[in-house]
Amino acid sequence: QVQLIESGGGLVQAGGSLRLSCAASGRAISNYNMGWFRQAPGKEREFVGRLTWSGVRTYYLDSVKGRFTISGDNAKNTVYLQMNSLKPEDTAVYYCAADNTGSTPGDWRYWGQGTQVTVSS
Repeated sequence: QVQLIESGGGLVQAGGSLRLSCAASGRAISNYNMGWFRQAPGKEREFVGRLTWSGVRTYYLDSVKGRFTISGDNAKNTVYLQMNSLKPEDTAVYYCAADNTGSTPGDWRYWGQGTQVTVSS
């Protein structure tokens, strides 16, 4: 199995940038699809983006397309979420996940503990 630890969250002003990291241990991330999710207070956890190693493809929530970028570094066994032009509505706890069988949060097998991102207006 794989263990995931997120880092890089914090407080940023609207229009700013953050880069989240998801460091994996136990198995290589190249064995899995890797995903990012977020959950705002009082809301359900939602898909943000996914990295598929086959062909190295990425997929994003419509509202973050053009602003967020997922990338991976196999040598560091780490996946990143670069977030630019942040908006207050991006405020949430961000989670890294690995190994999915479907498109909903319940379809992902491994999760990190989450990192808080707060965007002030």
